[in-house]
Amino acid sequence: MKGRVAVVTGGARGIGLALTRALAAAGAKVVVSGRNQAALEEACAGIVASGGEAVAVAGDVSVEADADRLCERTLEAFGKAEILINNAGVTRDGLLLRMSDKDWDEVLDTNLKGAFHCTRAFARPMVRQRWGRVVNITSVIGLMGNAGQANYAASKAGLIGLTKAVAKELASRHITVNAVAPGFIDTAMTEALGEKARDALMERIPLGRLGKPEDVAHAVLFLCSEEAGYVTGQVLTVDGGMVM
Repeated sequence: MKGRVAVVTGGARGIGLALTRALAAAGAKVVVSGRNQAALEEACAGIVASGGEAVAVAGDVSVEADADRLCERTLEAFGKAEILINNAGVTRDGLLLRMSDKDWDEVLDTNLKGAFHCTRAFARPMVRQRWGRVVNITSVIGLMGNAGQANYAASKAGLIGLTKAVAKELASRHITVNAVAPGFIDTAMTEALGEKARDALMERIPLGRLGKPEDVAHAVLFLCSEEAGYVTGQVLTVDGGMVM
């Protein structure tokens, strides 16, 4: 990754933070994007303290102008944009019969439209340089569904369709587009489940443990590498075997 320029949306916490750290450790210059300026600056400070290069760009990817500005700031800072990780995501869980239009729209706008906005913006410099890597962070929920998450499941399933369509469009320019579908990863979100719910999850995971954010980062690093140059349009599940 040395010398590559990578952009991670939702890159200041959880899986996103693990992604930014892994890319920086591999030698990439990292642009960290998200809504919380303080969290972004903290993430970048950690990378710089470890000898890496990182820039924080605050914004909301569901807003077209913010996604375009993210691309512009990346080009201003590093002169190119080679790797895009669409990781930004939100949840607004609730049963279908009680789900409001607002909760539906917020999840689809961030998780799916946000990835569309960013991919469209960053595809332009990638096409010009005839090289690029796009990795969309979807979810096993997009593959199997989950009660109480109709909006989230739809957004993550939509990301898979977006991945495959754009992979076909950009392949002739040596740009690969893939998706990583994490299972249940040990983050603040799963910590809030409680011991009983976590034990029930373990019974569904053949490897017998929750994933770590670093497990997802390793998969993403591979898909961003030169070695993955013949891999495109794929969905790699990182779930301990839960949905195999």
